[in-house]
Amino acid sequence: MQLKSTGLLSILTFSEKRKDLLFLLEEGPRSLSQIREHFNVSSPEISPRLKEMIAANLICRDEKEYFITPIGRVAAKYLRPLVDTLCSIEKNEEFWKEHILEGIPQYLLNRISELDECTIHEEGIENIYDSHKNFLDNIAESNEVCGVSSIFIPMYPEFFANLAKNNVPTSLILTKNVFEKVKNEYTETMQMYLDSDNTTLYLIDNAKVAFVATDNFFSLSLFFKNGSYDPQRDLMGTGQTIAGWGKELFEHYKKEAREITSL
Repeated sequence: MQLKSTGLLSILTFSEKRKDLLFLLEEGPRSLSQIREHFNVSSPEISPRLKEMIAANLICRDEKEYFITPIGRVAAKYLRPLVDTLCSIEKNEEFWKEHILEGIPQYLLNRISELDECTIHEEGIENIYDSHKNFLDNIAESNEVCGVSSIFIPMYPEFFANLAKNNVPTSLILTKNVFEKVKNEYTETMQMYLDSDNTTLYLIDNAKVAFVATDNFFSLSLFFKNGSYDPQRDLMGTGQTIAGWGKELFEHYKKEAREITSL
């Protein structure tokens, strides 16, 4: 069945004002003067939109106020997550467009709107190690840390060993190549990490992501579609919702990994 181009879909998606009106009245009834004030428009500008939505049975009115209808509530319930999702994608559109996303499970991509407050942190190629230092500074005071490392950064082994030394609960998943490099070149540091009571280490064959999640911070790096790692751009955000999304991504990879208890 096709939706009519002149039907409800066009009423709500072809006009920012009509969509925003629906969401405004979902919050509660408003008088015409309150609606005008909210949108900073005149009556001639907003009245046609109101009439169109009344005709579509999305809103109604009495002598004093405009109300959302039961059908309007149904439309708002399903339209809002779509709008939130598309706005979230659009905000960081280039990041999502240029990178491999197969390393993120579909059920988490379906909730991409939870990353709406994330921003892209970008460094010039000559400053990529400075960028990672700034990133580590952001998580140094965290109460817990988990992450997946599919690339090797020289300052990481010592940093995570220090987290272990400071009794910060830390769980890491390393790809096979990263694990072998750390084991061979940072044996003592790695052993110090493993000997801690608050750390776990896992091994996975491959991962097309690199990320860290803490109790209040999340940072995600991805690979370009040609298979090379992007060392310059990270998607970063703070807050429990964003960090929780990152922790779920970690749990996804943890299910595919095996725990390492000794070198």
